[in-house]
Amino acid sequence: MTVDTRALLRTAEQAVTIAGRLIRTKDPGVVTTKGDRDMVTDIDYAVEHVVREFLSRETPEFGFLGEEEGLSRTGDGGLMWALDPVDGTANFARGIPLCGVSLGLIEAGRPVLGVIDLPYLGAYYCAAEGAGATVNGHRIRAHTTYALSAAIVSVGDYAVGEGAEAENRIRLPLHHRLAARVQRVRMLGSAAVDLAWVAEGRTDASITLSNNPWDTAAGVVIAREAGAVVADIDGGPHTTKAQATIAATPGILTDLIALISQARQDTDRTAQPVEAHRGKA
Repeated sequence: MTVDTRALLRTAEQAVTIAGRLIRTKDPGVVTTKGDRDMVTDIDYAVEHVVREFLSRETPEFGFLGEEEGLSRTGDGGLMWALDPVDGTANFARGIPLCGVSLGLIEAGRPVLGVIDLPYLGAYYCAAEGAGATVNGHRIRAHTTYALSAAIVSVGDYAVGEGAEAENRIRLPLHHRLAARVQRVRMLGSAAVDLAWVAEGRTDASITLSNNPWDTAAGVVIAREAGAVVADIDGGPHTTKAQATIAATPGILTDLIALISQARQDTDRTAQPVEAHRGKA
């Protein structure tokens, strides 16, 4: 299927505008626990419901994946919408303005279109493959940083829930190495904000040690179209099957990937004595 991403961008903008209006005008409502230290609000469900309904009418042949209700349609031709109805739910529930709607279109495992609305910051980001990236209608470009020592780097949240201890093992050595090399480290609590701010040049890189399509699809396109490079944890190409989502200005990507590799080696070394002890039991 030949996809006109520029035409579909208007459809995505309409869907996200509806979602953003809900977030702006409604309280979070009931906050429900959906796992260890993980939560969902009434607005998460409401936003996902209205966006699913809208896109099922406008693009019935496309698949749809939402964070809260999962995959509802598989779609034709490898095309799938990926929605995080409220990216940064913990922030949203506490009145912290770093949160928003994130809607991406994925074609054969590659994000090709993205819209992010950060309603409490008044920032509305759009991008389609080959068309550049904008915020509130104005073209944006990633920063031109060439040294880690001059870079502001955001890092995704610590994992929670089942398997969190193993997933977080790399994060402490990673923060240690980042703190020693970069200008500043930030933890913003929203992958959408992380990636949009790399695209806008507010930060120079973001490290998300996961790759849930609803979290990252829209931001990946926006960052890429603004001139950032988006890669997997080893520096390889980023797709929906990547292990992580690393976005950075081109001048620091190689050094950043090397630093992440060092942190992974640190993790392996600290884990070896534990594994050896277990083997003798």
